[in-house]
Parts: sequence; C-alpha cells; structure tokens
Amino acid sequence: MAKGSHAPLRSIQAAQKVKQRAYELGFEEVGITDVTPPPHRNELENWMSAGMAGTMTYMHRQLSKRREPAQIVPGATRVVVVTYNYFGADPAKPKRQGRVAKYARGRDYHLALAEPLRQLAEFICSLGGPDTLAKYYVDAGPVPERELAQRAGIGWIGKNTMLIHPRRGSFFFIGSVFTDLNLDVDPPFQADRCGTCTKCLEACPTSAFPEERVLDSRRCISYLTIELRGDIPEEYASAMSDMVFGCDICQDVCPWNEKFTAPAVEDLLRMRDDLAYIDLEELEQMSPEQFDERYGQTPMERPGFDGMRRNAKIALLNSGED
Repeated sequence: MAKGSHAPLRSIQAAQKVKQRAYELGFEEVGITDVTPPPHRNELENWMSAGMAGTMTYMHRQLSKRREPAQIVPGATRVVVVTYNYFGADPAKPKRQGRVAKYARGRDYHLALAEPLRQLAEFICSLGGPDTLAKYYVDAGPVPERELAQRAGIGWIGKNTMLIHPRRGSFFFIGSVFTDLNLDVDPPFQADRCGTCTKCLEACPTSAFPEERVLDSRRCISYLTIELRGDIPEEYASAMSDMVFGCDICQDVCPWNEKFTAPAVEDLLRMRDDLAYIDLEELEQMSPEQFDERYGQTPMERPGFDGMRRNAKIALLNSGED
C-alpha cells in the first residue's frame, strides 16, 4: 500500500460516519437504502393513467425514473435519505386573513436545504476515492422520496400518503443523496401503524382521497392553490375556506402529529409567524413588484402573483364578506 494511503472503510463504518455527519448538519433522521425499484411502481403508473396527477405533466415525463431509481443517477447504488423538521404551531388567526401551510412560512426549502445536502454529499465523497459519486435532491427531480424513506427505515406511508415517523409525525421535508459509495443499508419500516384510523381521510374538505393511500391531486387544496393555473372549479373553491397556500388538514388531525410533533429547533428555514397568514385585502391591492419584495425566496413564488391573488379572492368569498 502506498505511503499515506489508507484501507477503504467497511460499509457499516462508512454508513455510521455518514449518519453522524447528517445529524451534525441538522437533519433529524437518516436512513440508507439501495436503488432497486420501489414496490408500488405499478400503482404509480395506474394513478397517472387515471388522470390523478392533474396538470402536473412533469410526473409523466419522470415516470420511468420514478419506477426505476437506478436511472436517476447512473452508477449510484445507494441512497442516503434524510429528514428536516419544519413544524411550527399556528398562531392566533386575525380576521380577513388567509391561511398558509406550515412548510411555507419561511425560506423556500429547496434553497434552504441545498447547502446542508451539498455538504453531506461532499462528506460522502471524502470517504471514497476521487471519483466517488454523490448527487443530492430535495423535493425536485424524479425521486420517489417517500418510498425510498420507508425502505430506508425512517417511517411508513400513511393513509394520507404522507411519510409518518413513529416519534416525530409527518411535518418534515425529505432530502436524498444518491451515491456509489459502499454503505450498509437499513432494514425497511415494515409496520403500518395507521391501524383502523381514518381521521385524515374524513377531514379532507374536498374528499381528495378516493381510497386509502390514494390522493387525487385534482381535488387536493395544496394542488389547487399551488400547482393549478387558471380558475379553480367552484365545487372545490367553496370548500377551501380561508386557505390561500397549501393545506395541512390531513396532517393536523393525524394522531401521530397530535401526540409527537414538536416545533423545529434549527433555524435554517427562518420560519416566521407573520407568514402564517396573509392579509387578503392587502394582497388584492399589491403590485407584482411589492409581491416579489415580500414573498420572494419563499414557496409562495410557486403559484406567483396571479395565483396568490386568485386564492385570496376565493378566501374572501368564502368568508362571506364583500
């Protein structure tokens, strides 16, 4: 062996080091899995064929890679899956204010989590040779995050299609790093701890769950307020109440969240109580420039100025006020 070189880490040692580094970077849970096809890949294709992806045409373009994660990053053999808590309690709601989903009350998580994921990927590369592969994702690209997380032992996929951790609930983001570093994999989370509970399904005001673990995006308030362009069908708009960006209902009523969810400790997302609600009249009178100044670098850029004004008008109508 050449002077200064060292023996490669065993897979279990490398996995332990990667996990320790992930915790140091602020991630709460870490699991490792391989890139074999997820067990529900056929259900995904059936879901799309039924039109439940709505106008999210990118889902169709990504289908092949979502069914075969090995295609996402050619050469990768492992996926390091991490979670980041974003929960914050709802402050008291003022009148004539629109409600914003908890995850959107701070910096855009795509931007905020990119740096710690980049550092984790860099650390993974440092454990291997100079050509070690490590590419990270956070709710972007064709990554079947929840299925990979379940297979990495982090939690189970609940009846509301959210990944649920048995001691943390479901208010967290999922990130991943694809790598070819030889890492010991974790056993999958096998148990279904939803039991007979159907609170999440019953609480949905637009009946977006035609059956357990099947979400019809076309009826989901998160999809309607964020992804859909143009008019929202009246039958769903009238059920949206005061929600102007996203929806937390199926998570708020989940017993696992009621019992275990705790406020986020890390301040990476810079969550703000003043973003929990939006003044509906102020939003209607805002200029595009004022909107960008106030809501730039937040998730509310996704529906944009026109989409948020549309949502605000619906919330005002639902309030019964002129």
